[in-house]
Amino acid sequence: MKNQIRDENQPLINAKHHKNAPLKKAAASLSLVLLGSGMTLAGGYLAGHQQQLSENASNLAVSRVSAAPPIPAATDPNFVIQVVQRVGPAVVRIDSSRTVKSKLPEEFSDPFFRQFFGSQIPEQQDRIERGTGSGFIISGDGRILTNAHVVDGADTVTVTLKDGRTMQGKVLGKDELTDVAVVKIQADNLPTVALGNSDQLQPGEWAIAIGNPLGLDNTVTTGIISATGRTSNQIGAPDKRVEYLQTDAAINPGNSGGPLLNSRGQVIGMNTAIIQGAQGLGFAIPINTAQRISSQLIATGKVQHPYLGIQMVGLTPQLKQSLNSDPNSGLSVSEDKGVLVVKVMPNSPAAKAGVRAGDVIAKLNGEVVTDASGVQRAVENSQVGSELRIELRRNGQNLNLPVKPGAFPTQQVQ
Repeated sequence: MKNQIRDENQPLINAKHHKNAPLKKAAASLSLVLLGSGMTLAGGYLAGHQQQLSENASNLAVSRVSAAPPIPAATDPNFVIQVVQRVGPAVVRIDSSRTVKSKLPEEFSDPFFRQFFGSQIPEQQDRIERGTGSGFIISGDGRILTNAHVVDGADTVTVTLKDGRTMQGKVLGKDELTDVAVVKIQADNLPTVALGNSDQLQPGEWAIAIGNPLGLDNTVTTGIISATGRTSNQIGAPDKRVEYLQTDAAINPGNSGGPLLNSRGQVIGMNTAIIQGAQGLGFAIPINTAQRISSQLIATGKVQHPYLGIQMVGLTPQLKQSLNSDPNSGLSVSEDKGVLVVKVMPNSPAAKAGVRAGDVIAKLNGEVVTDASGVQRAVENSQVGSELRIELRRNGQNLNLPVKPGAFPTQQVQ
């Protein structure tokens, strides 16, 4: 059987599950600290203008302070109506179009065909791909958050407000690693959303989604937060670097980029993905992540992601036994707990710091880590060029290594 994972408006991604040997199963669930795909971002960053950019960032970055106050928590059975009335005007439809060029098969360049068709055979064919997604307004002057895949490669971006106004949008920046993008329209005094705090979410809380699924504008669905901290590997999107919120609020193609709200009308996530064929399995990017990324995109047009450059897996007694009993594994482990380094990328920050395959990471900056997602989270929350202290075990000995995370390369290391 295949579980089909999809980002809205994107082709299905097939995640195959095989019954392999324990080592292969462990390898299949490896979490890369350098998770992600290549990024093409609008704008640029000039090292000589860091102070100016910092000043711009403070003026432009998304701020909860300037957002409209949230609706007070209510026991009214019609609280969803209040949320929709408050937030609905700030939810938009985003239509994008892109030109895709494709060359004709080489057979058409054969002299035999040229003899009959001559110059009438075009060298390439162009086709227009169109997509529809959602977004939400975060500032009165027209800054909008949406998914990167909604506007990826778009030649034109059109934003339609709930009141029917249609405006051309400009992509200020996008980040493929987190699937966050910022679009700008020229307008003033627009309705805005209030941002919540996704770090405080608990499974079982109310979740309200507003968006434009399948072209049905301003659709509202409700459910709960089913889980928090779902890794990109768990939902079948290993090229992303997000710990997702899971919800059973109905999400469909076209909901991508729309807001997931709490019972007070605060945005707690950005709807982004579903598992095709499943019931009640939708996923959203936590708003704290989207806010952090969007602030960098607004300020500089791009995002710097810290990375170490290692492949790793959480160590268990079962995995230890499998590795030690397999002569082809290339690894011998004496530890039962921690995060096993399976591979170190050449010339990566980890390689330069002396980290080796077979090392078992026990702590990062003094904090115990027990799984790969914990290491990834610690690295993501660090700064490029800052120092991380890695405490690890190697061949029964304790080592303490300083490592400075680098900026994630624009093209993924293989």
